[in-house]
Amino acid sequence: MNSKIISSAVLAAAIAACVSCGGKDGDAGLTPVDHVNPSMGAISHLLMPAFPTVQLPNSMLRVYPCRTDATGDRLFGLPVTVTNHRETWAFALSPQMGEAEGLEAIPALSYDNEDVRPYYYSVYLDDEEVDVEFAPSHQSAVYQFDFNRPGDRWLVFATKRGELRADGGKVTGWQSLNDRTKVYVSMQADAEPADVCMIDSDGSLVADASMIGGDTVAVAMRFPEDVETLTVRYGISFISSEQAGKNLEREIPGLTVKQVAEAGKKVWNDALGKIEVEGDDEEAMRVFYTSLYRCYERPICISEDGRYFSAYDGEVHDDGGEPFYVDDWIWDSYRAHHPLRVLIDASVETDIINSFLLMAEQSSTCWMPTFPEVSGDTHRMNSNHGVATILDAWVKGVTDFDLSKAYEYSKRGIEEKTLIPWSARPAGWLDDFYKKNGYIPALRPGEKETVEGVSIWEKRQPIAVTLGTAYDQWCLSELATILGKDDEATRYAGCALNYRNVFNPATKFFHPKDKDGQFIPDVDYRYDGGLGARDYYDENNGWIYRWDVQHNIADLVALNGGADSFVAALDSMFNEPLGMSKWSFYSFLPDHTGNVGMFSMANEPSLHIPYLYNYAGKPYLTQKRVRTLLDQWFRDDLMGLPGDEDGGGMSAFVVFSAMGFYPVTPGLPMYNIGSPMFRHVTMRMSGGKTLEIVTENYSPDNKYIQSATFNGEAWDKPWFTHDDIKDGGKFVFVMGSKANKSWGAGSVPPSGCEAE
Repeated sequence: MNSKIISSAVLAAAIAACVSCGGKDGDAGLTPVDHVNPSMGAISHLLMPAFPTVQLPNSMLRVYPCRTDATGDRLFGLPVTVTNHRETWAFALSPQMGEAEGLEAIPALSYDNEDVRPYYYSVYLDDEEVDVEFAPSHQSAVYQFDFNRPGDRWLVFATKRGELRADGGKVTGWQSLNDRTKVYVSMQADAEPADVCMIDSDGSLVADASMIGGDTVAVAMRFPEDVETLTVRYGISFISSEQAGKNLEREIPGLTVKQVAEAGKKVWNDALGKIEVEGDDEEAMRVFYTSLYRCYERPICISEDGRYFSAYDGEVHDDGGEPFYVDDWIWDSYRAHHPLRVLIDASVETDIINSFLLMAEQSSTCWMPTFPEVSGDTHRMNSNHGVATILDAWVKGVTDFDLSKAYEYSKRGIEEKTLIPWSARPAGWLDDFYKKNGYIPALRPGEKETVEGVSIWEKRQPIAVTLGTAYDQWCLSELATILGKDDEATRYAGCALNYRNVFNPATKFFHPKDKDGQFIPDVDYRYDGGLGARDYYDENNGWIYRWDVQHNIADLVALNGGADSFVAALDSMFNEPLGMSKWSFYSFLPDHTGNVGMFSMANEPSLHIPYLYNYAGKPYLTQKRVRTLLDQWFRDDLMGLPGDEDGGGMSAFVVFSAMGFYPVTPGLPMYNIGSPMFRHVTMRMSGGKTLEIVTENYSPDNKYIQSATFNGEAWDKPWFTHDDIKDGGKFVFVMGSKANKSWGAGSVPPSGCEAE
């Protein structure tokens, strides 16, 4: 049985070991999961909120309230499962009171008294006068409904695009996600219904039927009035309804909501407890553990009894004892989410990487996936950063996968698949141009697109693609060196410098250049590039992409005229005004929220930027910027996230930064030191070793490092290597409220490749 599937015996042991889910344990007894607030960031500053997800770590079954947003007072049924992160929920369950003629497949339910925890959900449906409780396992879950007034009580189970069958108190069926992928369900009520009917897609009732299919159809079961409490258990599957039933029976046969929730709490504390933090700022604790909880939302394990359905070839496969993971947006997650997992969950990271390789093989193209979801690779965003995940794992000692295959699939994804954003087309004219000239050409204002396959919405994104591909090719060069492919290593090392081809020495920005090699004239780096700046950049403006050379920051410093000019340029970004009203600015840069000047805390290409002062001998400014940004933009409230949280990408930045370090260059086994926020951090690393981070003169107000030691020896570098900590160790930072400008100033972090 693989490690992500919980058996009834394991569940029983977990129940015996943990405390009741019915409330907090008292201030002295708070466990890590008690600090988690799933509703943090549930109201968006502009675009997508973070959803209050209820699930076990990296588990296939996950739910969140189905509603417009956190301010809405209606639930569109109760959730059964969410298939792809923050997008697609399948099936809906709703208790309804009254006559059969008033039933709806997916009603708008008024609610109150909602309680959301990672392992438990409860809500009061005030119109229906029904108390609801819910708890998930990995591939199954249990609902309990307490009916508080007399009358006909119905349980309605709906699918939006699929088929349902009823047999007494049992419902089985499926919902289609796309042409290839379905999610299946097997649900069992603990009481026998007095009546069963169907609701057709037009809302009409269908009596004397055992099956119904179509768009938004439902099974409605009426229970006798003496059924005051109804328990419903169900399993889900991507293989079959029969497998969904097996998943249910394997995990939670006969267990109550309280028992499943207690077991779930134990599972969450085991996961979150890999990093223990101590301090006096309770809000900082809640932000930290909520962020760490977000890092376990994705990807999800979809192995079921040693088998899994792959949308990459439409087949069911044996997993060979290695769990299969999907639903990972690598453009976001390569930056910090994967590097965090390397430190605390290396075995899971190994399974994820091996899953990537299987996806490549099963897809027939043998391209490394970019956005591997449950329903297939959606090829969103730009670049091919799976190669960075491969390299980062390997150079940090996570090597239980076939590196030759990983290199080949990464190379093919970059060479054979087009670099056009949001596209799975084979390489074409733009790709040939890039290979010959070392940059993606931009269109001049008013020039019409002529390249087939370029999205009218997403555009070419020439600077974003050029910079991102240069980084990917640096990763390829490093992998080629490891594999002894010296000629390829040399070729890709040259390509890794392609960012220079779009650097404008007059402005010191990365500047769009046309096919004739001329810079597009009169570009305003704040505003130009159309909606989302996609004509030139992507989601963020030229000020953010000014720093998007993660693999060669030493060269970036040199291109900007040296350390002093580099620091001045960074400072100017944080102080550059919008130059227009916020509503005007966000009308064409809606992802660019969380602003501090032109810096955007809300989007992933910004995450490494506050650490760049270290590369110019000013680590105290990194300490100031990182701590200020954490305090300004991450809070324990409904608007506590500055922008889109894509399932761990941004939250991993918070986890790393609060501990006091960050992986600026995934693929280079080195970390930049920032400003540790807690009195004591204990990280239990994947190999069984422990890394401690201790602050003396601890105070939430003391953000500046005065001095440091590592394992008792003086440490005067604002960075350390993975080798330094792979066997554990202890950092002690003496903190203060005012900067020690000399600490770490004489040791610049290494870059991935050297300037030529």
